[in-house]
Amino acid sequence: MRRPQLRLVLAISLDGRLAPADGGAAQIGGPGDRRVLEEALAWADAAMIGAGTLRLHGSTCLIHAADLLAGRRAVGRPAQPTAIVVSASGMIDPALPFFRQPLRRWLLLRAPSSPALPPAAAGFERLLPLDSWSVGLTNLADQGVERLVVLGGTALATSLLSDDRIDQLQLTLVPQLLGGAHLWSRALPSGLRGWRLEDLRRLAGDEVMLLYGRPPLV
Repeated sequence: MRRPQLRLVLAISLDGRLAPADGGAAQIGGPGDRRVLEEALAWADAAMIGAGTLRLHGSTCLIHAADLLAGRRAVGRPAQPTAIVVSASGMIDPALPFFRQPLRRWLLLRAPSSPALPPAAAGFERLLPLDSWSVGLTNLADQGVERLVVLGGTALATSLLSDDRIDQLQLTLVPQLLGGAHLWSRALPSGLRGWRLEDLRRLAGDEVMLLYGRPPLV
């Protein structure tokens, strides 16, 4: 079945953490990481984020670089990729700054009980069911999403990796050792497909961006 190409984009410490031990909405990458993140967003038709991560940060990532915005407009694409929130309840606080960001918002709802949007999710223009990743990603492809960036958090990344749906890993290694429990993925099954290095870039602040890929799973 047809589905988008999925790229998981994360900044992680040398010991594989997304945030310091005390947690919070930390963003550990520097300006170089911000640039490669925006390049990934410029590549994408949509960017997916888990509801828990959205609640923690209050907003999603936007493209700010003028050259990347101009490049999207030059080929007739909207300035920002569509934001897709994955949620089990659809109950997202409408007061979050996310709902004032200049982008389209879709809700990917796990096992929705009715075809109507939950009242608190009225800020979303489109509701799509997520009975399984196979069906959910096919539905996104049917809506014109060919390239999808996954921004996290850990539960969403682990779910997609465990289902063998991630085609590319874009990891920025940040020269810190953070410790704590905030690993970028949880326990994964054995036997997942292997990876090959597609790009390696040294960034400012001794950060390194690694892009790994593999043939898509059909």
